[in-house]
Amino acid sequence: MNLVVSNLSLTLVTGLVLVALFISYREKLGLNKDIVIGVIRTVIQLTVVGYVLKYVFKINNWALTVLMILIIIVNAADNARKRGPGIDNAFLISFIAILTSTVVVVGTLIATGSLKMIPAQIIPFSGMVASNTMVAIGLCYRSLNTSFRDQRQQIIEKLALGAEIKLASKSILGESVRAGMSPTIDSAKTVGLVSLPGMMSGLIIAGVDPVKAIKYQIMVMFMLLATTAIGSVIACYLAYRKFYNTQMQLK
Repeated sequence: MNLVVSNLSLTLVTGLVLVALFISYREKLGLNKDIVIGVIRTVIQLTVVGYVLKYVFKINNWALTVLMILIIIVNAADNARKRGPGIDNAFLISFIAILTSTVVVVGTLIATGSLKMIPAQIIPFSGMVASNTMVAIGLCYRSLNTSFRDQRQQIIEKLALGAEIKLASKSILGESVRAGMSPTIDSAKTVGLVSLPGMMSGLIIAGVDPVKAIKYQIMVMFMLLATTAIGSVIACYLAYRKFYNTQMQLK
């Protein structure tokens, strides 16, 4: 039986937000305003996007489909940029990483016949790729900033001994790429045992046979592993140079 959420049910379920508001108030977290703004934005943004997607899916126009994907990537890149304070051209780096991972992964899914060339499939999967790449890049930026600050003296010593900036930064690059990929790898290890992920749960709720839903979820997990790997590597190898000046010295 398919799950149907009526407007009344949805309105009543918003009462769950009061739980978060109460905890924030009780523990003096100062998050009440952010929670309210987040809820309002969620409702408005998803409602608008829902109607826009309905229109895009209906007319099946490739120009609009590409535009929607670019809007997703630009927003993801902008959010990733905010997690890399002090990194020059963080937006451009994030955009290149997210665009590349989206083209490679979604293109592979289309080439293998896993996805059809229709907006109803291309746009949602592009959104999943961009979203997960955005999170991975944010973790990479945080790791880069922390590592370059904490290991400043070691890097200076390596440079003084004649090491090139890539060699001097090699351990930091490895740590940062690992930081970006770790959440997805951990999720892959526990999928099905700890949680039923979004794709699988959504299909089961929609009435799809659980065995068939598993195939889709396996495909998604493989997709996300490739996505975070590609995005993390590109972001780290483009961003680490921004910690050096034109004389190859640490800023």
